[in-house]
Amino acid sequence: MINKADIDKIFETVRVEEVVEDYVTLKKRGVNMIGLCPFHDEKTPSFYVSPAKGIYKCFGCGKGGNAVNFVMEKESMSYPEALRTLAKKYNIEIEEKEQTPEQIEANNERERLFVTLSYAQKKFTDNLHNTDEGKSVGLTYFRERGFRDDIIEKFQLGYSINKRKAFTEEALDNTHKIDALVNAGLTIETNNGQDTYHFDRFFGRVMFPIHSATGRVIAFGGRTLQTDKKVAKYVNSPETQVYHKSDVLYGIYFAKKDIINKDNCFLVEGYTDVIALHQVGVENVVASSGTSLTQGQIKLIRRFTKNITILYDGDNAGIKASFRGIDLILEEGLNVKVLLFPDGEDPDSYSKKVSSDELQTFIIENTKDFISFKIDLLLKEAQNDPIKKAGLVKDIVASIALIPDNINRSVYVKECSQLMAMEEQLIVNEVNKARTKAFNDKRRKATSQATEEPPLELASPLPPSAEEEQEDLEAYADDQERKIVELLINYGDSIIVADGADTDSNGNPIPVKVSLAEFIMSEIEGADIVFESALYQEILNEVNTFLNGDADFELTSKHFLNHPKEPINKLAADLTITRHELSRWEDSGIFTTREEDNIKKSALHYIHTLQFKKLVKSMLEIDAQIKACKSDDEMMELLTMKREYEKSKVAISAVLGRIIVK
Repeated sequence: MINKADIDKIFETVRVEEVVEDYVTLKKRGVNMIGLCPFHDEKTPSFYVSPAKGIYKCFGCGKGGNAVNFVMEKESMSYPEALRTLAKKYNIEIEEKEQTPEQIEANNERERLFVTLSYAQKKFTDNLHNTDEGKSVGLTYFRERGFRDDIIEKFQLGYSINKRKAFTEEALDNTHKIDALVNAGLTIETNNGQDTYHFDRFFGRVMFPIHSATGRVIAFGGRTLQTDKKVAKYVNSPETQVYHKSDVLYGIYFAKKDIINKDNCFLVEGYTDVIALHQVGVENVVASSGTSLTQGQIKLIRRFTKNITILYDGDNAGIKASFRGIDLILEEGLNVKVLLFPDGEDPDSYSKKVSSDELQTFIIENTKDFISFKIDLLLKEAQNDPIKKAGLVKDIVASIALIPDNINRSVYVKECSQLMAMEEQLIVNEVNKARTKAFNDKRRKATSQATEEPPLELASPLPPSAEEEQEDLEAYADDQERKIVELLINYGDSIIVADGADTDSNGNPIPVKVSLAEFIMSEIEGADIVFESALYQEILNEVNTFLNGDADFELTSKHFLNHPKEPINKLAADLTITRHELSRWEDSGIFTTREEDNIKKSALHYIHTLQFKKLVKSMLEIDAQIKACKSDDEMMELLTMKREYEKSKVAISAVLGRIIVK
């Protein structure tokens, strides 16, 4: 349990744009910032961040909230976990009340894994620097690779003692649970049918912690220093609740700022390539850790840049094997370039042979766009064989056809035509065929999965019955409840002029100044309205608590935006971001009529609409009673009530004008 004062301090300190920028490249747009949504796949930005209000909102998928919500959503954390993460990010010390055994038992499994993994990283690092075996084996290896101490410390490199159970036993002695060790992939559990055995996954290996984009340790890679070919050179963490290797890139946490600044991401194969390039000042580099490139990894890069440069070590077989992954990059609309190191060299070895300036020059002078690189490579293989050359053309066309941007695609077609000495129109035709086939295949697949649409119903020429009117009003009234809540959140503390209870000598009400919240709650109480939405009614109850003087908060949008209940703070973000979006149009000289220009009139309109709905519902109930009525006296009483409802309905209709509910 985190103290409320500490929670308030976190909300006061945290800047939502800084939190979001750990995942998304944001660009200034008026008073707001905009970028590609990290919660759904999109190519046109619809994700807005309002630094002034401390909220984010995607107009594509609808997700929104404050900085805490963002961390909860992106990292699948609970509310307290997200608060702790942000407190750590901003160096805020927090005090927590002692948890009960039940609360400890209910603590989130993900957090237990993170704690266990963090302990493992610290233990491996301590082994490297403070044990004889770690220093003589692990530290010696890293220094022989040319890694400076500051780089070793930066990447939190470590060493696992060469004993089968050393780490597991020490972790258990330090109160870590065996389930967490197994679930984190640090300990292997075996069973011979009678007994269960546990031993370390990593032992006698130098350790490379793998970090999430926010810097939390989520997995490890361990390299053996033995020469025995029967021993796997690398052992990596298995898939866990916090580690999905297809969505992770080694070094992304250390590279993301430089990727944004340089608008380019270098992609290499291994851990040591990343570390070696960092050491010579090239920090916008990540590794796929020897796996084939996946869509999840491509999308992770796309959060920070649309430009990828792949660094190869000269192995043609390896390069050709990676072409499928590069096609995925093209399909995602990213720009791909390729850099080939001299034969026998990789980024790690080459960076140690030349100076930092020479490396930068080499990169600039030898980088090619992927299509040109692919043509050169395949042409060398085809030589003068016409059959191989025809296959080459189809291979190149297949890659060009994946590029979604028309202009980029046409540039590559022209370049392909020149490099292969072929008519441009011929290549255009083949690209069009490939794209048409892909489109038709996609359409056929969608058609086969689609369900049959219901037949179109003709609109009835008759006026709607009370039942039909009630059905229409149900959806419309929910919208009115939402709009009333929107007024309360955005303008609840605004002062308006209303009719007071006292009258002057002529019997006219004396105007009084009240808050909009007081006015709305008084009108709702007078009309005896109860909101159908439990969420909206909960917000009304909080407003009442404030008006009755029983609250320890101010009635402002900030209170609802920072509310501990996620449905409330997400709704508040949703209802406030539109208000700030209006300023974008006003900056352009386009002015809109806003609710704040006449909030009293807007509030009355929404409340009267809810009254109208209540009357329609009451009339339906009376009609049902009339049909079942067996007494003349009761019938007359019901008909009199219905006439009164009809009068009220006509009066409210006159106030509202014609209500369009569809």
